[in-house]
Amino acid sequence: MKQFFDDYFNLNKIIRSKQEYKRQLARIKALPEDYQYVFKEIQSHMWQFASGAGYDMMEIHYGLIELFEEGAAEGKNVLEVTGEDVAAFVDELLKNVRTYTEDWRNRLNQKIKNKIEGNNHGIR
Repeated sequence: MKQFFDDYFNLNKIIRSKQEYKRQLARIKALPEDYQYVFKEIQSHMWQFASGAGYDMMEIHYGLIELFEEGAAEGKNVLEVTGEDVAAFVDELLKNVRTYTEDWRNRLNQKIKNKIEGNNHGIR
């Protein structure tokens, strides 16, 4: 419960997070146009899956900005950085983050497990 209040009601943390986010947005705007476009598309896609307060998602975004900055500095095309399958690239980024799909999957499994274990006869 403490984590919930720390994530959602800690005004200092919220203010610091917003300030940091604005600094990161400036970094995105400094990237080449194709990198900006791909970043925004990835960001939009990723937020569909964000679970909880989203702080862990922000860490991924900041890492992605760094990766894109390095790729741009090396003169790479953005798809050389992400690969042609950008959706698979995003899936890999989200692999270690709690997402809604993970929550939905866990809820489904738990619901079925509770029903089956609660049924004395079971389904076999």
